Amino acid sequence: MPDDRPVALDEYPVHQVPLSMKHVATGDRNAYDRCIFHVFDHRGRALLIVGLGVYPNAGVIDAYATLRDGDRLHAVRASDALGDDRMNLSVGPLRITVEEPLRRLRLQLETDALPGSRADSLSYDITWTADFPALWEPHHVQRRGGRLTLEGRRFVQAGGVEGVIRVDGEDIPVGAGEWTGTRDRSWGVRPIPGEEGGRLADENPTEGFHWLWCPVRFEDRFLMVVIQEDADGHRTLNDATLVRDGHRDLQLGWPQADITYRPGTRHPTSAVIHLTHPADRKPMELGVEVLTSSPLAVGAGYPPADDWQHGTWRGRGWTDRRVYDLSDPAAHPLAGYGVIDHAARFTLNGRTGHGIFEHGSFGRHDPSGFTGFDSVAR
Repeated sequence: MPDDRPVALDEYPVHQVPLSMKHVATGDRNAYDRCIFHVFDHRGRALLIVGLGVYPNAGVIDAYATLRDGDRLHAVRASDALGDDRMNLSVGPLRITVEEPLRRLRLQLETDALPGSRADSLSYDITWTADFPALWEPHHVQRRGGRLTLEGRRFVQAGGVEGVIRVDGEDIPVGAGEWTGTRDRSWGVRPIPGEEGGRLADENPTEGFHWLWCPVRFEDRFLMVVIQEDADGHRTLNDATLVRDGHRDLQLGWPQADITYRPGTRHPTSAVIHLTHPADRKPMELGVEVLTSSPLAVGAGYPPADDWQHGTWRGRGWTDRRVYDLSDPAAHPLAGYGVIDHAARFTLNGRTGHGIFEHGSFGRHDPSGFTGFDSVAR
């Protein structure tokens, strides 16, 4: 028989609807609640991406970690049945501990907990500490035909990171001043695999999708830029906000991006994002220099990954460890049709900062001159 007893969180006055905290307010199978961290050095040697997700109506919790180190991508993934303790953010060998909400979190991957662990296994123990207040992104809504396919609430934050990453038998020290950590938390409804698209997908095919998501940490300020556009350039998500501790958040107009791509690809090498100061309407240029890249469709479980995707049921106690060779792009043909996270150096009004230049461009995008899914930069 189903167990509908109260769970521990029901003791606290945090309810938003007349349901146990075990349940979400929607019956949509695509309900989700998850996070992602980016930890990277300022030279472009290493990019660690860590995430954990809960899918209440699928009964699944999963997590992953990928490390881009040279041309190799180390990946660890784990999935399990979702339990009642939502404060326990661990799956297999992967764990996230909220030591102080919105301020300090600990990221851990224990090598010894992996079946068949070897000396070259990926592991880490890192403390992430916020440098700036968390920032809400705009409410994110997408529809396909008449159906709501995505509705998410997300906040983003930047901070410092300290600890160690171990890979190939080597310790990589992670320390303040030479490393940056960004993160986001989001929840709502977002597609997970296993659902037939039906009529709405058949009659409303995707022509094109263009996406930029850039959390940038400077010494004394945090900047967030997000852009989503349809095939014709119509913008469905837009924000550029500057965060400074002790000051009101500053909105920097309608961002416009000029992206330089590697010829024959849609892989960005640099960019300039044009912003506007609201006080005097003077233009501001955010320069972007890509340092290293990690495709989320390889190892991290984002669409259109063909070996594992978030929210899929793999049975109880599933863990997986892989090492991918990224030296040959042709070996991962789906990577270019998924979002790619680029650790980058940014410049703004004489300041130098570091952050993530997350980019995805698939299908037609008229402002970029891309005419279809097989169109690339010249």
